[in-house]
Amino acid sequence: MNFQRGGFSNLPPVVKTLLLINIALFALKYFAPDLMMHFAVYSFKSEFFKPYQLITHMFMHGNFMHIFFNMFALFMFGRILEQVWGSQRFFIYYFFTGLGAAFLHLFIMNIEINSLMSNMSSEQINLVLNEGGSTLMQGKNYIDIQMRDLNLMINTPTVGASGAIYGLLLAFGMLFPNTILYIYAAIPMKAKYLVMIFVGIELFLGFLNRSGDNVAHFAHLGGMLFGLIFVLIWKKKQFNRWDQ
Repeated sequence: MNFQRGGFSNLPPVVKTLLLINIALFALKYFAPDLMMHFAVYSFKSEFFKPYQLITHMFMHGNFMHIFFNMFALFMFGRILEQVWGSQRFFIYYFFTGLGAAFLHLFIMNIEINSLMSNMSSEQINLVLNEGGSTLMQGKNYIDIQMRDLNLMINTPTVGASGAIYGLLLAFGMLFPNTILYIYAAIPMKAKYLVMIFVGIELFLGFLNRSGDNVAHFAHLGGMLFGLIFVLIWKKKQFNRWDQ
């Protein structure tokens, strides 16, 4: 197979469209600050949660480095995968992994929220559920540690395409396991080993370093997990072994 080369105009259509939408919304949020609040995804228990956020959060990013690395990975891996699979299958895969990432992140978060609630009174819980979101909007939070932590878990938004991007990395590593990638443009490593390293890092940070680093590690793992499910289901129908 001969992969397309060249500039932006030669990108396959889905990757090109995703890049344009992500960049446009990143710029637009500076002119419409409320966009982030409406399009980010919140806990199911939050007063701010809306079902459409499961999709829209994938197009919002917190800062320049966040969107830069996600869009760079989309460009690097997504264009090759779209050429191999075709646009329709790539489109399905991208959103399947992005949604899977969101569901796993929210599922783990809900377990943590319920665990914290089990040690709180019903009055405290109801106060956070009914007034916590507006309290944070005013730049305030509760003095009580449990109420403060619960409020942050429920009403802190999550944004970014990272779950789907990790899904792309997983798929690339499975289709092109022996392709050499360069870490920091200097360290050569086969794609399959890079995937293993990323899985290990996210597992470690997800389980052992829950110290509030503001990164949804289980969303990253969710993107990879649902990507693996997708690949295994469709492998017999479409995948050939692509080693480089």
